[in-house]
Amino acid sequence: MSNSISRRQFVASSIASGAALTMAGGSTLRAQSASDKIVIAVAGVRMGEPGFSGRGPELIQKFSGVPGVEIKYVVDVDSRSLGPAAAFTEKKTGKAPKTETDFRRVLEDKDVDALLIATPDHWHAPMAIMAAKAGKHVYVEKPCSHNPREGEILVEAAAKYKRVVQMGNQRRSIGNVQQMIQELHEGVIGKVFLANCFYSRRRQPIGFGKKVAPPAELNWDLWQGPAPRTAFRDNLHPYNWHWFWHWGTGEALNNGTHLLDVARWGLNVKLPNRVNSMGGRWHDVGLDDWECPDTQEIQLEFEGGRGITWFGRSTSTYGGPGYKSNGIIFLGSKGTLDYDGSVSYTVYDLNNKPVKKVTSERRTDLANSGDPGLGDNHADNFVDTIRGKAKLNAPIEEGFVSTLLAQLGNISHRTGRSLKTNPANGHIIGDAEAMKLWSREYEKGWEPKA
Repeated sequence: MSNSISRRQFVASSIASGAALTMAGGSTLRAQSASDKIVIAVAGVRMGEPGFSGRGPELIQKFSGVPGVEIKYVVDVDSRSLGPAAAFTEKKTGKAPKTETDFRRVLEDKDVDALLIATPDHWHAPMAIMAAKAGKHVYVEKPCSHNPREGEILVEAAAKYKRVVQMGNQRRSIGNVQQMIQELHEGVIGKVFLANCFYSRRRQPIGFGKKVAPPAELNWDLWQGPAPRTAFRDNLHPYNWHWFWHWGTGEALNNGTHLLDVARWGLNVKLPNRVNSMGGRWHDVGLDDWECPDTQEIQLEFEGGRGITWFGRSTSTYGGPGYKSNGIIFLGSKGTLDYDGSVSYTVYDLNNKPVKKVTSERRTDLANSGDPGLGDNHADNFVDTIRGKAKLNAPIEEGFVSTLLAQLGNISHRTGRSLKTNPANGHIIGDAEAMKLWSREYEKGWEPKA
């Protein structure tokens, strides 16, 4: 570890909900005894070419490096993913995991302590709820839910069954980001009143899906799971389901959740009192059946004169002046803080003069790639919390609130109007049609219950 301030020395400030920032440092944890064995299963393990892509394989990579962790299962409804994922796991750990297509059989294994979920969005909360009920701890990728109601149920289940449930908003475990938030809360730029979030990525048109028989290796019924049944289309699997409301949540939840989480954390706010969104499929018009916006701005207004905006584009790699793809500009009464979306930030005074620049020297912050990725720290923190040696940096109560910000933005987009919301619980006030999107219809027998 570098000579930077250690995470054990870093004393974090409380965030609005009362959850504390707990400093479980990667290098500290990785030096600890591996005697407390934790057995995990990873669900959603599609490999990419070359090497690997997707969150499942990244979860395998990061958790395989945590002392005392055994990856007993890799799980995927597409059997074509299992062999490569098992081989990748064996390469990382020296031990081949079992393979399984149905996660419910994994939940029956009493040896399994935790389930790591990197499935399509419509599965996140229902699978996590079932895992908690089965006595498993849960690491669930963002967004933690497909809709607000099942996010509420997930929070209820975590409390009811006393399970450790952490969302994959890994910036909460990056030392420099924790330091940045502490400085914002201590007034480095005065009162922080606005956070502008930016995200950009060029995604190609996906064409018009044709109804065809699903691949023989894919259990299409189980892939759909809690979602009402539809015919298989050839442009959905394995990735483009993101852009259809039936299974996905658009770029706002796919990537916006990360930045909205840091913005909310920095402003020390929880839920808004007004939400507005504009945007649509504005770039590749008429080229495909993509449903979600490819261009979207979400505006969130909070009590006390504070606000957050998120501007996302799936149409271009240009993210704004100084940004490769994403970042946040925090505006305060005494200056500006410019966060690069990864591990670095710069503080400016009101005359735009740089007064402080922080870049990362921490190995685990960079995750060996110069990108926050999952980060060693987030994996360590989850495991050490299960062992009773730490507190979660990203508890599900916080993950739910940050996810809800983007979900409210999508509801505003889908209804075409501004929403008045209750800052106590996020519920939409005086708009029954919009409130219908708080939940969804489920395939019979798959309704999530705590």
